[in-house]
Amino acid sequence: MSSKIIHMEMETVGQIVRAKRESLGLLLRQVASYLDIDQAILSKIERNERKPTKDNIIKLAEILKLDKEDLLVQFMSERIAYEIADESCTTKVLKIAEQQSEIHKV
Repeated sequence: MSSKIIHMEMETVGQIVRAKRESLGLLLRQVASYLDIDQAILSKIERNERKPTKDNIIKLAEILKLDKEDLLVQFMSERIAYEIADESCTTKVLKIAEQQSEIHKV
């Protein structure tokens, strides 16, 4: 696991996007326009009040010069974590899901 991924796991997609956008000096409206979404939606994504789409993630990686795979891993990890957060057997669910993903790759 790369140090980038380890660092990204400590932050949400929204936090990563906001920090990188600000470090590049890009305005919300500029990035929102590139994504073809309203800037209020992008603001909600950055504040973790709305989940981005996979297409949004790919475009965000492009405009923000982030590693696409790392950002997608973070995005998918958050989605899975959200889905199983209230379950009592999360470890078992994750192990079986990993096995199932291997089956579906074939």
